[in-house]
Amino acid sequence: MVTQPHSIASEHQLEAPTLGLWQQIQEDWKAHGCDWTKPGFRAVAVYRFGVWRMQVEPKLLRAPLSILYRSLYRKVRNTYGIDLPFTVKLGRRVVIEHQNAIIIHGYCTIGDDCIIRQGVTLGNRYLDKPLESPQLGDRVNVGAGAKILGKVNLGDDVNIGANAVVLSDVPAGQTAVGIPAKIIKSRSPEYNT
Repeated sequence: MVTQPHSIASEHQLEAPTLGLWQQIQEDWKAHGCDWTKPGFRAVAVYRFGVWRMQVEPKLLRAPLSILYRSLYRKVRNTYGIDLPFTVKLGRRVVIEHQNAIIIHGYCTIGDDCIIRQGVTLGNRYLDKPLESPQLGDRVNVGAGAKILGKVNLGDDVNIGANAVVLSDVPAGQTAVGIPAKIIKSRSPEYNT
């Protein structure tokens, strides 16, 4: 028997939410402070719809939903500056705290309960490796203006400081700041309970 190497991406594929579209949107609404006017909530709701519509068969029935999704996706991207394509693997209760200049690579993985703020880029680093993208664990807190580039793995409970440029992996429970980002401290074990 051949076993696959363990990664954050494969972990989230196994733990795919069993919630329906409406239940996921309700959960996201609560995570965004029960405020449907927040751009972050709207972006996540459009994302959830985009993922859901791909389950509709046959393609002929899916076509009008795809047209609706594409127009909503462009509206969110152009109005709020939040680029969150449906191909991202987005965990549960992810909060997009603010709007503007938020770019998320289509092959990113973002774990449960993460927070992403304005000006954040989760993207590729090299033109000749366009599919390499960041993989975020659960409860990752990404500060405003942070750039996380390339095939970078952030463990659970990682904090990324504002305007940091992350080019290498950050182990679970660590805080990284600066350009390029360096780990500054480790969280105490009592915080991980």
